[in-house]
Amino acid sequence: MKISEEEVRHVATLSKLTFSDQETSEFATTLTKIVEMVELLNEVDTEGVAITSTMADRKNVMRQDVAQEGTDRNLLFKNVPQHENNYIKVPAILEDGGDA
Repeated sequence: MKISEEEVRHVATLSKLTFSDQETSEFATTLTKIVEMVELLNEVDTEGVAITSTMADRKNVMRQDVAQEGTDRNLLFKNVPQHENNYIKVPAILEDGGDA
């Protein structure tokens, strides 16, 4: 399956990314190679191979769930430039963002 430069531009636009024509071409070529490698997996004969969900030992290491006193809120907010209702206020980074 060939990934076109138009598809790369479309995904870049959705991701709010900008690439040069050369970068777009390189991404299209690289992504096409990746998809072709993944498609090769469809040709592997897995008949009779047992299903494997994990290769790790199934051992959970858990700590005791003990309540501990947290850090004092006034100390946490000591160096915060702006806060309101126990939240840190930061500038909006999304389009049409505001205080709400």
